[in-house]
Amino acid sequence: MSAEDQIKQTVEANDVVLYMKGTKTMPQCGFSSRVAGVLNFMGVDYTDVNVLADDSIRQGIKDYSDWPTIPQLYVKGEFVGGCDIITEMTLSGELDQLFDANGVNYDKDAAEKIREANA
Repeated sequence: MSAEDQIKQTVEANDVVLYMKGTKTMPQCGFSSRVAGVLNFMGVDYTDVNVLADDSIRQGIKDYSDWPTIPQLYVKGEFVGGCDIITEMTLSGELDQLFDANGVNYDKDAAEKIREANA
């Protein structure tokens, strides 16, 4: 199976997928750590894919999304963005709206606490 086929299968089979450096419990870069930290704090059930474990996936995800950096967040098969975009969406409440619109469960109080702490 090609890297593109693997990626397509993963993003279509899981509601929320984070392609990252490291894992959700042990991120290997600050940007991946920030996005995983937001999702973990908000209690989102998501699949993490460690791009450091497979060079073909590491390059393949960049080609798949036409986005040059990692991490990359997908919700219901759609590319949402990287670290800066997810941070902005979290602080503006747009990430909550995206999760609500797609039936993704998360802790609304935790999302509010993130915004309060960054106000």
